[in-house]
Amino acid sequence: MARPRTHDLDRVLDVAEELVAREGLEGFTVRRLSAAAGISNGAVYHAFGSVPALLGRTWLRAGDDFLELQTALVDAALEGGDAVGAVVAAADAPAAFALRRPAGARMLMSVRSDRLLGPQLPQEVAEALLGLERRLVALLVRLAQAVWGRADAAAVGVVTSCVVDLPTALLGRELAGPSLEPVELSADLRRRLEAAVRAVLTVPLPAVGTGRPERNDHA
Repeated sequence: MARPRTHDLDRVLDVAEELVAREGLEGFTVRRLSAAAGISNGAVYHAFGSVPALLGRTWLRAGDDFLELQTALVDAALEGGDAVGAVVAAADAPAAFALRRPAGARMLMSVRSDRLLGPQLPQEVAEALLGLERRLVALLVRLAQAVWGRADAAAVGVVTSCVVDLPTALLGRELAGPSLEPVELSADLRRRLEAAVRAVLTVPLPAVGTGRPERNDHA
């Protein structure tokens, strides 16, 4: 059986992304994917090898595209000399990504990458997923250094709260639904996220090696 062409594989991944966004991992089946993508079960297995490999590549593609967008938003803010604005941009990235790619945003919000890891996942896919984690950590470190000139656990932890925890808490309900319609995150909700991030960054970090707060002139 001939391997599907590259654009056909992209179409299969598009459909897989939509199915996971709508049905979750538990509702995903190759039969449903085949019917929706117009490709045989055998062609799916021939192209991807296994369901874990297919799901891993689906998540990896979306995760990579999201991180590229998030990094570009951070770069633009830092090029303008706005370190706090860069953290805000990173926090707002899920909303920006959802406007472009609702299924991908819903999938990334509702399915953690560690749920895909396991013995059946090809080694190269597992390594690529872990590589995404390392890239995110590097971005968090970069943001901490930009805001405070330091990248210890306390600084990176605060940035993580701003970039990961707050968007999940404030945007998660809107992005976790099963609909594939364009995500309508209100301007009010995004402003509240920005306000929350800026408020967190105004609280001084403890001085390195002490429990006492240090002055924060950047927030």
